[in-house]
Amino acid sequence: MIRMIDLHKSDIVTELYLLQRASYLVEAKLINFYEIPPLKETVGELKDCGELFLGYFLDEELAGALSYSINGKELTICRMVVHPNHFRKGIAQLLLKEVEKGNKEMAVLKVSTGKENIPARGLYLKNGFEWVGDIEVVPGLYISNFEKRRVEEQ
Repeated sequence: MIRMIDLHKSDIVTELYLLQRASYLVEAKLINFYEIPPLKETVGELKDCGELFLGYFLDEELAGALSYSINGKELTICRMVVHPNHFRKGIAQLLLKEVEKGNKEMAVLKVSTGKENIPARGLYLKNGFEWVGDIEVVPGLYISNFEKRRVEEQ
């Protein structure tokens, strides 16, 4: 089941913190970069990040989460995390569909991932996002940016 995560509840923030650490460690290995900001974040910083979170729960276990921010008609996916025990179960796909369904008024959806994170790149391309370019954020580390533009109905 997918539901909003309330970052004011310390137990769920701790669970989310542990989930994101497990997930981003896998990405860090894929892209050979261990300074990913969420890996350095404290529980307090996570709680105060200002992002909106959707959680995917298996029974009462948090198995995946997606966070996003909204600026006008633009939605930016900030984090997409799935616990490694639940990879390849379609959880990221379901979270992505849910954020799109709940924000139909957004004209543009944006997301970024490590250039070498092939599974994430494939997920976004499969879901209608277009690759818009790579940016070297530190020497030797490239981030791939994707967008999905929606046509407004007249």
